[in-house]
Amino acid sequence: MTLAACALVLIGGFLGGVSRFFLSGLVGRSVGETFPWGTLVVNVSGALAIGAFAGAARAAGGVFADELVHDLIVVGLFGGYTTVSSFCLQTLNLALDGERRLAVFNIVASSALCLLSVAFGFLAAVWMAG
Repeated sequence: MTLAACALVLIGGFLGGVSRFFLSGLVGRSVGETFPWGTLVVNVSGALAIGAFAGAARAAGGVFADELVHDLIVVGLFGGYTTVSSFCLQTLNLALDGERRLAVFNIVASSALCLLSVAFGFLAAVWMAG
């Protein structure tokens, strides 16, 4: 990990986070916030974007294989925009590599553990607050 890589992740993360904040809020204000439509739009668009980036990189024979470009776009921008895009790409890569059971396990384990973790964190905070 170099200083340049850290700087690029920082820049990408800033841009991704601000983009998520803007789009999620725009969608929420447009269609209401009874259901988290903004988050759904961000997650789906992030998964689409990271898939397109990875597909373009593969089709170009590694034109985007530069680690600093990867750090800026995948880790920073898409990571700041939505981590579900990374989860989806990693799951797709498992499936493409013939590891279908691991892909399914990743989906089930990630979904279940994340839901349990958010519930545990919520309950712990409520309990500690008294």
